[in-house]
Amino acid sequence: MKNEVNKKKSKVADYLSLVKFSHTIFAMPFAVIGYFLAIREKESFFDYKLFLLVLGAMIFARNAAMAFNRYIDREIDFKNPRTAIREIPSGLIKAKSALWFVIINSVLFITITYFINILCFYLSPVALLIILGYSLTKKFTFFCHFILGLGLSLSPIGAYLAVSGKFELLPVLFSFIVLFWVSGFDIIYSLQDISFDKEEKLKSIPVKLGKSGALLLSRIVHLFVASLVIFIGIHFKLGYYYWIGAGIFISLLIFQQLLVKPDDLSKLNLAFFTTNGIASVIFSVFVVLSMIFN
Repeated sequence: MKNEVNKKKSKVADYLSLVKFSHTIFAMPFAVIGYFLAIREKESFFDYKLFLLVLGAMIFARNAAMAFNRYIDREIDFKNPRTAIREIPSGLIKAKSALWFVIINSVLFITITYFINILCFYLSPVALLIILGYSLTKKFTFFCHFILGLGLSLSPIGAYLAVSGKFELLPVLFSFIVLFWVSGFDIIYSLQDISFDKEEKLKSIPVKLGKSGALLLSRIVHLFVASLVIFIGIHFKLGYYYWIGAGIFISLLIFQQLLVKPDDLSKLNLAFFTTNGIASVIFSVFVVLSMIFN
């Protein structure tokens, strides 16, 4: 009995690793921003059931997207020494099982949007098309990083729609922050596979522009993100809590860019995982505080 329990725990851990569940921390805080923004705009109360539905929808959608990415890239991952240890190429999870995991999570995502509101339900297939479609883009476009950013950028606007049922400018602007923030750090992350991508004729900004050019573009993209964060604070008069979060967020963007150099990628994981996770959480906390108290 104990061995069976341990096996089940191990299998759950394998699937959590397959979808890199810990990386949910990148976009999830922006969904929280979208949710509280809608509450403020509607002057409504916190609905914990709706909040849990929103978080559940995001988790199911992200699970489907990540598992589909691993399924589509299984042969590429097997060839790449850096990714050969992933769950599918290493044999921990069968490709067919991963595909079923994608289907189940996709169905759960669409189902849960039905209980949120009819607009989210109607838009759910479009959202799935975007987030699943990213996995195919590296084979034909250098702008695959921006497609990834587009997928994650649905989190704040999706959460806003769950509460309000309509589109507004401010949540869309927060979605643009996510789009370009994620695209910028994904360009940095892809630097480590530049040689492999060239050999396999895969598309990426580093393959197209080289390491120096890719880092320069990433910095330009993040400069735009910082400008957008500042514009939102000024235009919508979000108060001092917002500016504290904005200052920390922008500082961490700068720190991230300083960590990585064309001839030194040793701190890439620190720049990608730690810095971005901290930036997302801290920014969201202060933005939500500004929504509540300003």
